[in-house]
Amino acid sequence: MDIGGDHPKLGVQALTVGYGKRAVQQDLSFEVKPGSIFAIMGGSGCGKSTVLKALIGLLRPSAGTICVNGEDYWAGSEQHRADLGRRFGVLFQSGALWSSMSVAENVALPLRMFTPLDNASIDALVRLKLSLVGLPSDGARMPAELSGGMRKRAGLARALSLDPEILFFDEPSAGLDPGSAARLDDLILELRDGFNTTVVLVSHELPSLFTICDDGVFLDAETRTAIAHGSPKAMRDDCKHPVVHAFMNREGSRGSNQTKGDADGSG
Repeated sequence: MDIGGDHPKLGVQALTVGYGKRAVQQDLSFEVKPGSIFAIMGGSGCGKSTVLKALIGLLRPSAGTICVNGEDYWAGSEQHRADLGRRFGVLFQSGALWSSMSVAENVALPLRMFTPLDNASIDALVRLKLSLVGLPSDGARMPAELSGGMRKRAGLARALSLDPEILFFDEPSAGLDPGSAARLDDLILELRDGFNTTVVLVSHELPSLFTICDDGVFLDAETRTAIAHGSPKAMRDDCKHPVVHAFMNREGSRGSNQTKGDADGSG
């Protein structure tokens, strides 16, 4: 898969994010190439989810820039940010489905909000998106009727509804059994390879990181900045920083490494 390109899909320069006067991460700079799968890694409490919130427009940075296809996301008007944001698809850790809506209604919601399509066209697109994630006959079901893995896939179908250029994942494998997590990894790879979708994910799950990610950045809680850049495999095999080396070479199987900070969303 060619993940090259003249310009990064997402460019982060001298970024500082936090709450009030407290900086959670500072002076972050990295680029996400078109068609790559980029990981934001680090231990519990390092600020991975806070950085993700800034990237998807939920938290204004304290300093620095975030550029999407060369356009500064935070420099323009609210309408400018909304237009750029429609190029994003986001799968939150819980799936974040509306419990009062059927699966199909959840997937249709962005189409009804942001497109002029008629009902027949929306229904056809919903069926297509559900088929892409392996849920072709589950549109009429309610989220409570789905397993954890199925809810993640339904959330992914909704994230795909507007054909995003960049897909963001917040701990996609959290709470899944190894089989379901592996199937989700395969689906992410299929989306990248089939549609050249750029993927940015927050994760601490080593099997996923080693299997699907081309590149990444490692955030440190103590120094509150990035202490390593590169693919997860390269960090595992070549990085000499003791924090990075210990994290990337730790023992444990998929699903058994979830820490409290990541489980409650504070990672």
